[in-house]
Amino acid sequence: MKKLPIVAIVGRANVGKSSLFNTILRSREAIVAREAGTTRDSIMQKAEYKHQNFWLVDTAGMKNPEDDFEFTIQEQIEQASDSADVIWVVVEADVAINEDDRRVAKMALRSKKPVVLVINKIDKAKGIDLAIFKRLGIKEIIETSSTQSRGIEALLDNLIQVIPKVTLKESDDKLHVAIIGRPNVGKSQLFNALAKKQQAIVADRAGTTRDINRATVRFEGRDIEIMDTAGIRRQSKIDRGVEHFSVIRTLSAIEQADICLLLMDVNELNVALDQKIAGIVKDAGKGLVLVVSKWDAVQGKDAYTRDALAPQIANTYDFVPWAPLIFTSAVTGQNVSDIFKLLLEIEEHRKTRIKTTELNRWLREAVDKHPPAGLKSRMPKLNYIVQENDNPMPAFKIFGSQTKFIHWSYRRYLERELRSRYNFEGSALQLWFIEKHVAHKHGVRPGAEVTKGE
Repeated sequence: MKKLPIVAIVGRANVGKSSLFNTILRSREAIVAREAGTTRDSIMQKAEYKHQNFWLVDTAGMKNPEDDFEFTIQEQIEQASDSADVIWVVVEADVAINEDDRRVAKMALRSKKPVVLVINKIDKAKGIDLAIFKRLGIKEIIETSSTQSRGIEALLDNLIQVIPKVTLKESDDKLHVAIIGRPNVGKSQLFNALAKKQQAIVADRAGTTRDINRATVRFEGRDIEIMDTAGIRRQSKIDRGVEHFSVIRTLSAIEQADICLLLMDVNELNVALDQKIAGIVKDAGKGLVLVVSKWDAVQGKDAYTRDALAPQIANTYDFVPWAPLIFTSAVTGQNVSDIFKLLLEIEEHRKTRIKTTELNRWLREAVDKHPPAGLKSRMPKLNYIVQENDNPMPAFKIFGSQTKFIHWSYRRYLERELRSRYNFEGSALQLWFIEKHVAHKHGVRPGAEVTKGE
């Protein structure tokens, strides 16, 4: 497959790069807010126009680096531009050219790549002579308004004239993995270690990653997409605006993922918020791995220390006893490759399909061993069970009578018995209890009473 061309959107802060990015993708992939410096990481997404595919990269705003953190952002912009086939330099139509604009234009022209000057926000430039922007030295100039979608078609028409015609046939058969957790627990470091490239910014401060960063790697013949997400804080500590959007994107990443890696700082274990995040993953029906990060920071660590911590963590997360636990260090690479092996194992468990006859044999044994309790003259009876074939997670329908009187503890009993017979380690599963008299052909009639299990 030929390499898809890359288009980098660069410019100083708050000129509308992310708005342009979103308009072209017709989505809200990058965070857009009236706050300078909103985009920190370089965000890449596949785009298509008139049957031509290309990668679109949104970058942070360029400016003089004030500290090491800012320097990392600026370095990342230069890397994005170096790897790009086309560079769009974005400026504001209603703001005079300044030194930052000149610096961006000079950097783009120095790359010897095709460069287009995008004069954005022309809806605010009434009566302004835009010819002044020719002083930046970029010959190709296109006027746009992201909010009104003006000039976007002209910009894309220009693009497909200079990029090769390549169509990407992307398989949906990827394993999607989200790295989630509280801020500053090492998510981006693990992302970089797994992706083996410096795509996300790693800094020793909370809240570095805001958008969802993605990288696709291949392990043992399997394509795995890794998503790095912003940290989730306690609700009372979530700022309005940008960080609120970051939390929404993290929840979105959980929904998109097949398996989630929940990172926990080894120095701050058993935090209530970590447990809440694990509960969100469980409720979403996803696979889950509990990852203890920064293991290299533990003084005098040995097998005894790990064996002592594991039962404590298991006790705290007893509501997801099926989630495997792994101790890692993205700095030293300890157990990082083992995560890939674990992910593939969990994927196999989630794909497990059991014959109906075998399932019903198991159900009879489980019920004989421990019959369901109920009320006087309201005794639940379980008749048969089937597995849903079109569900991405292990899900089962149990048909019977008086199922609404089944206690939650009995649902947990059935789940434990099911897991002890079949290997669903690392994956949530669902049990649905359906009244037999309203069921038809293993389905549910309109108005049927269905009780969702654990």
